[in-house]
Parts: sequence; C-alpha cells; structure tokens
Amino acid sequence: MRGKTHCLEVWGNFACFTRPEMKVERFSYPVITPSAARGIFDAIYWKRSYGFYWQIEKVEILKQPQYIALRRNEVKDKAPGEKTIMRWMEGKSEIEPLWADGDRVLLATDQKGRTQRQTMALKDVHYRIYAHICFRNPVSSPATFDAQFERHASHGKCFYQPYFGCREFPAYFKLVQEGDGLIPPISLNRELGWMVYDVFDLKMANDEDALPYISIFFAHISNGVMNVPEYNDPEVKKPKEVPHA
Repeated sequence: MRGKTHCLEVWGNFACFTRPEMKVERFSYPVITPSAARGIFDAIYWKRSYGFYWQIEKVEILKQPQYIALRRNEVKDKAPGEKTIMRWMEGKSEIEPLWADGDRVLLATDQKGRTQRQTMALKDVHYRIYAHICFRNPVSSPATFDAQFERHASHGKCFYQPYFGCREFPAYFKLVQEGDGLIPPISLNRELGWMVYDVFDLKMANDEDALPYISIFFAHISNGVMNVPEYNDPEVKKPKEVPHA
C-alpha cells in the first residue's frame, strides 16, 4: 500500500553525502543519496506508531555539483546513552564533559580530545525530490497521511531541522504544488557507480526495531535526473546480495 507522490524543492549552502569507501576523510557523492533524501521527508512528517517509510522515486538536480574543501575539528569521544544523560539532567550523577582539548598526559593515556579531518563537501546545492509513503501494514485512510504531510510542508513545519548529510548543513525546503513554475534540471549525464541506498532495513515492521542494514544500488544521472528504484527492486542490493569487488 502506498500514498500519492509528493515533491519537495530543497536547497542549502553546504552538503556532504559521504562515500563509505573514503573511510576517515569524508568525500561527498556529487548528488544527494536516497537515505539522505528520505531523512528530509522524515523530518517534516513521520509517525513511528503507524510503521511507514518514505520511498524516494527520483531526484532532479537543479544546480551543477560544486565541491569545497573543509577542515573540521571533531571530538574523538562520543556522547553517552539516553539513560546516562537523563541521570545528569535529574542530578543523580555527575556530568562528565566531552573534552575537545586536554594536556599531554590526558591525551596520551586516554586518547581523547579532538582531531582534524578533511571533508570534500558540496556547496550551493539545489534539488527537487519526489517521494511517496509506503505503508508496511494496511491503513484505513492513506489519503489522511498525504494530507497531513502536505499541510506540514506547505507551512514550512517540521519536527526537526532537515539537513544535508551532516546536521551542521541545514536544508531548506518548500512543497512543490500543481501550477508552480519549475526550472528544468541541469544538463548532466554521469555514472556514479555503487551508491548507498539506505542504512536501515526499510521492511522492518517497527522503526524502533530497525538495525543497521546497508543496501546499495548502481546510480547514474541522465539529463540531470537520478531515478531511484523501489526498495524491493532487484536493483537494490542487500548484504547477502552485494557483488564482490
């Protein structure tokens, strides 16, 4: 069961859709990935209890991909779990800060602190993204969900700020409606090779049960448009189906 096709126009100053083979030093794909595009729709409208996901149909590229080199300071440690943070908020345990810098003894023994990493990001990005809701279980009124999404998107509402790959790269959006004047996609034809499709199993019955599950597909841009196959399409390779390099 699926909903109607919706279209968002999205843009921003910076973006980074990291190629996994580059490992530590981040290097962006030249176009938004399906998982990052799905995240933008999720930020605007998503209901965990109803068990649906956004199926991206295609991406239209409205500006030529441009790269920019960024060097960023990143902390080596990670934030603790939700329970620990709640104890800090309630004053039940002492707060343990994340150290961005420290003396030589601390850094030598704890291996924490910060590290500088290079990022090849995109700048001045602009896309049109088409997607529809896929329901994992039958619902009585799919049109209700479509109407709620359109109401949110048309007023610029979202549950959290959408972003382009990294949270420090905010994405701005507007709902494309019938009768809107549309600029055509750019003239670009390119094979992108294997691209990350998603990092979760979208067929899971409950989103809270979803575990990391990498899927990929062979992406290419034709006349400025990247078509995205359905998640269940054989073109989307799952872990047991991924061909050897």
